[in-house]
Amino acid sequence: MPRTQLNSRVDQAVADEAARRRRATMTRTVAERPEPGAEDAGHAFVEAAADFMQRYESVFAEEFGTERVAR
Repeated sequence: MPRTQLNSRVDQAVADEAARRRRATMTRTVAERPEPGAEDAGHAFVEAAADFMQRYESVFAEEFGTERVAR
């Protein structure tokens, strides 16, 4: 498996504790952490999707009906 070098600044104690809680190595814990700003992008996406659904609710209802199916 190819190796990737990660250049990341972390608080050693915080990283050790996070790795211990996850029962994973510190390298894996740091590698799997979210990218900076990823949470903001996720929130923006969900808000945009909700806005889209509200704007086009009548179009969807006309096309597919108003009966909702629980999944």
